[in-house]
Amino acid sequence: MSVSRLPAPRVGGFVARFTPILLLVGAMWLLEIIDATMGYPLDAFGIVPRSDAGLFGIGAAPFLHLGFPHLIANTGALLVLGALVLLTSPYFWMVTVSVTLFGGLGVWLTGDPHTVVIGASGLVYGYAAYLVGLGIFRRSVPNLLVALLVVLLYGGFVFGVLPGQAGISWQGHLFGAVVGFAMARWHAKNAPRRSWRD
Repeated sequence: MSVSRLPAPRVGGFVARFTPILLLVGAMWLLEIIDATMGYPLDAFGIVPRSDAGLFGIGAAPFLHLGFPHLIANTGALLVLGALVLLTSPYFWMVTVSVTLFGGLGVWLTGDPHTVVIGASGLVYGYAAYLVGLGIFRRSVPNLLVALLVVLLYGGFVFGVLPGQAGISWQGHLFGAVVGFAMARWHAKNAPRRSWRD
């Protein structure tokens, strides 16, 4: 007698798809806990514009925050937008690294030299611009729907790329968005589409 077995639900595979953004945000929380409880001045390792020592901060800045309220403010958007990038593109890490490095370099070149820039908001802007860009350049129904969702949820972000808010690195927002949008343009032309059913 032959017995056929139904395939097991792919819950694990679905959850595993979001592991990268969970790891990224988890690392930010771990470093903030260390910074807050162990007395290590980690925030000093952010981007210091046009300073040799501040170059290290290009890679470190997204993982450092000015206290838990700052981190909490970025966490929700990172989780939502990062999950959408993972659903719509096979290049989550390429987008993340590009926005971090090139967006951070833009801050290092143009920011106020008497500041230390920290926080993941540049990455948030990069993800948002990437998702909107995919909708514009690919024009597929799923990508357009995601782009519309991002605009509805985070459309107010556009004001964050303008100077004038004290204590806010508008350069980080601007360059993060520019790099994210540029990555969307490149991926729309050169990269395969993500299947929404796998």
